Amino acid sequence: MVDLKKDVKYIKGVGPNRAELLNKLGIFTLQDLITYYPRAYEDRSKPKTLFECIDGEETLIEVVATSRIVETRFGKKTMQKLMISDETANAEAVWFNQTYLKSKFSIGKKYRMYGKIDKKYRKIQILSPVFDEYGYTQNTGRIVPLYPLTYNLSQNILRKIMENAIEEVYGNLSETLPEYILKKYSLPSINKATKTIHFPEELQDFQIARNRLVFEELLMTQLALLKLKYHDMHQIKGITFSNKHKISEIIKIFPFKLTNAQMRVLQEIENDMESPKMMNRLLQGDVGSGKTAVAMCSAYKAVKSGYQAVIMAPTAILATQHLENFKKMLSSLDINCELLISGITKKKKEEILQKLKNGEIDILIGTHAVLEDNVEFKNLGLVVTDEQHRFGVRQRSKITKKGQNPDVLVMTATPIPRTLALILYGDLDISIIDELPPNRKKIETFAVTKRMQERIDNFIRKQINEGRQAYIVCPLVEEGEDNNLKSVIELAEKYQKEIFPEYCVTYLHGKMKPKEKDDIMLKFKNHEIDILISTTVIEVGVDVPNSNIMVIEDAQRFGLAQLHQLRGRVGRGEYQSYCILKYEGNSENIRKRMKVMCDTNDGFIISEKDLELRGSGDFFGTMQHGLPEFKIANLFEDMPILKKAQIVAQEIMNKDPDLKLLENKLLQRVVNQKLERLGTGTL
Repeated sequence: MVDLKKDVKYIKGVGPNRAELLNKLGIFTLQDLITYYPRAYEDRSKPKTLFECIDGEETLIEVVATSRIVETRFGKKTMQKLMISDETANAEAVWFNQTYLKSKFSIGKKYRMYGKIDKKYRKIQILSPVFDEYGYTQNTGRIVPLYPLTYNLSQNILRKIMENAIEEVYGNLSETLPEYILKKYSLPSINKATKTIHFPEELQDFQIARNRLVFEELLMTQLALLKLKYHDMHQIKGITFSNKHKISEIIKIFPFKLTNAQMRVLQEIENDMESPKMMNRLLQGDVGSGKTAVAMCSAYKAVKSGYQAVIMAPTAILATQHLENFKKMLSSLDINCELLISGITKKKKEEILQKLKNGEIDILIGTHAVLEDNVEFKNLGLVVTDEQHRFGVRQRSKITKKGQNPDVLVMTATPIPRTLALILYGDLDISIIDELPPNRKKIETFAVTKRMQERIDNFIRKQINEGRQAYIVCPLVEEGEDNNLKSVIELAEKYQKEIFPEYCVTYLHGKMKPKEKDDIMLKFKNHEIDILISTTVIEVGVDVPNSNIMVIEDAQRFGLAQLHQLRGRVGRGEYQSYCILKYEGNSENIRKRMKVMCDTNDGFIISEKDLELRGSGDFFGTMQHGLPEFKIANLFEDMPILKKAQIVAQEIMNKDPDLKLLENKLLQRVVNQKLERLGTGTL
């Protein structure tokens, strides 16, 4: 069998220098190389005559060289021209700065050329064509894969290296899918799929190969997550919390009435907590739907049953906000809450760690600081992580090891279509708060072009004069990353000096130190700042009930789900709130997306529309949200395959949850490898 872990530098045509270039693309082994899939293909297999060629199209021609190359100089630049012909017409092949070509062509010899046709005034040119001597198929005469590249590594070189790699592995790759799955779904073998995905003979062949590889990738991910879930449910004994202390006890003291959706979710959580199985539950709820109240009720039950709870937040300021809310509600119930963030003094931290170990702290609220090895609990029973996309499977696994299989509640304000949620959180049960509190006012949303700038400024001025505050969000930090976009710093300067010199205007961006960001957000919360100009770092942030205006610059650059998250920063107080989307461009897609934002405040509707309208675009920042990294699957384009993979995975797990049957031995091996990469070990 072939050694897929072999260093890429030992593959024919690579060597140490090219290995360094391949390493920049994340290619270190033979396995990495053969799973570095093409981003597109060019069909260079079907030639046209010069007479048939159409102006502007890229095409393949078969021609004879009728002259030697003539080189012309323009200052430091050169142009190379070669006269060519076929039985229908004469033409010119034109290149720029390719002096080495002078020795590549012989008069009377036949060549294949692929390039862009320029056909004007009865003159035909083919511009910068790639070529082969007739009879060879390195660059032409076939369907050619196009790969993402790095500097100094050309398509030709990478294709040649890939050909050598495929030649080495073809026929020697171990099958990864069981025979019964291959037969049932008419899938090609791993050897055939791997060769065809790189070098298809016909374009439809590539699609068959791709479907097999996508199905396998999604199936293995789903099986790994379901195996985690099964393991937690059936093989790990969780805590059985007391049924004497009901969540309804704390609900009575809330100064507001919980929604029906909150009550339904709390019932699901209470059932989990009172059962012997370990709770692993995802709580999805739109911005402002009341997830914190649910976390508080769950923590109350854990503490009254004799256990400690930990609440993890993604930022120090959000953790501080949680502490204020928890203390306000729970101090009268003799429940001790404490804060652990990186900014506290060494003495205070030591005191907290000692009290936590002794069991004097009931609820610890903090950031990633709570994951540190020296943070020890006396009796941890409940782990709540706020904004799951900041805490992946590894972190969740680390925090749960601080107790004896504590229950886990994962909260996210990112509404995700259920099918995607099963891939993001396939190891969790899912609860949804799909109802907002009755007192929440709809955020009025307007999509406008730059022509409305003066009216927007006047509107902001009117609101600030009435005592309100405003957020202004733009996508970039520094000028020059994209000349079409306003940078935060440049925009802040303009607002400070030209538009709103009478107000306190400050900016905030992700490259600032955490303490600096927290200080600015605290000042904004305390109304020491009137206008905050920011990047998307305020997406997950503090409640500032007094801020009621959100202006988003270049709104067309954001996904709908992200726009909705940003909009949720306002509308948290008693005042009518407004979101103004400033956009450029007049495409139908942009208009549709802006209309969705203006028409609805429902995050779940918006997330479905985002998928539909953005297609393979970055739905919500894949890396940020902890999505598994896929080599070939695209969750947006491959939704039908994803649904099929989820059904197949469920059928397999229902029949063979440990994947121990002989027919599933291949699946067990690949799934265990995937679990190891997730940092959970094999199960």
